[in-house]
Amino acid sequence: MILPGATLGVLGGGQLGRMFALRARVMGYRVVVLEADPRSPAGQVADEQIEAAYDDDAALDLLAERCAAVTTEFENVPAGSLERLARRVPVHPSAAAVSVTQERIAEKSFLREQGFSTAAFAPVQQADDIERAIAATGFPAILKTARLGYDGKGQAVVTSPEEVRAAFTRFGGVPCILERRLALETEISVVLARGSDGQVVSFPAGENEHRDGILHTTTVPARIPAGLEAEAERLACGVAERLGYVGVLGVEMFVAEGGRLFVNELAPRPHNSGHFTLDACSVDQFELQVRALAGLPLVRPRLLSPVCMVNILGDSWGAGAPRWERALAMPGVRLHLYGKADPRPGRKMGHLTCLADSSDAALALATAAHAALRAS
Repeated sequence: MILPGATLGVLGGGQLGRMFALRARVMGYRVVVLEADPRSPAGQVADEQIEAAYDDDAALDLLAERCAAVTTEFENVPAGSLERLARRVPVHPSAAAVSVTQERIAEKSFLREQGFSTAAFAPVQQADDIERAIAATGFPAILKTARLGYDGKGQAVVTSPEEVRAAFTRFGGVPCILERRLALETEISVVLARGSDGQVVSFPAGENEHRDGILHTTTVPARIPAGLEAEAERLACGVAERLGYVGVLGVEMFVAEGGRLFVNELAPRPHNSGHFTLDACSVDQFELQVRALAGLPLVRPRLLSPVCMVNILGDSWGAGAPRWERALAMPGVRLHLYGKADPRPGRKMGHLTCLADSSDAALALATAAHAALRAS
């Protein structure tokens, strides 16, 4: 075990790294962040930031020298960087696990091979693959770039061969995956933690609403049958086990075709839909990330209150700064800002967690609080 007083490292300087660093420091650890952006959200609260690219060998060696273990806060860190670090210090999640989750074709193929249901899919490596892929998925479908797409980026809904070709060209002809677009009943996610000893603990499933491909709200408890939630938690834990995963993992799922579960995506890190845990659970996802990385015992989270998390995007700035005081005047509302200076449209700047007596009431409170930010 790596006990408090030691130094933990994190690759990536975004808001997930920031929340990891804050929790680790509260628990008595020092934190070093490797990130090129000198004003990174994580670097603002860490003990030290190494300003360098994720593939800078000298910087990686310095991080390994200063840390007892290293994690990552986003999936697009080069797997080679994780492998280099792992030669000197424990690294969780592993390069092997991250490499599966950072490439959609590999991820979907892994899930299918391990017996987990997904929407019908087919790779589109080049234009000649399009007709074959359409035959496998049918329409409507979604064309997604195999790498780097997130929050709706690198994705296009397509309903004809012509639209597939146009989207493929628009994406620059990079490798893509074509997926059947399911008629969704609900979108849910399960965030879990798995230790190196194989112990797994999970948070209650969150019910998600997306807008323009970006998560808008997560409501907990999810308004789904108890049996379906239990199945989702078992499924997510099974994915982590098959992946040999160590750390915090987010498993996004679709509910479709009369209550069936389909795995959509895996996130090898704390997940946006898990931010409700910061205020509504006995232990949050970032503490479990610290515990899994340090080899400390994992504890099963308890939900303390129904809750809804709502993202705050740069759009909320509009003609001026959001009216924080209006949202914070509402009992049960808590504000988390990420330390980002440039509120661009679509950029995640923070979130509100809204606690109430029921899921419906929490969602209503989140809707009202979010609207109040832009009230005139």
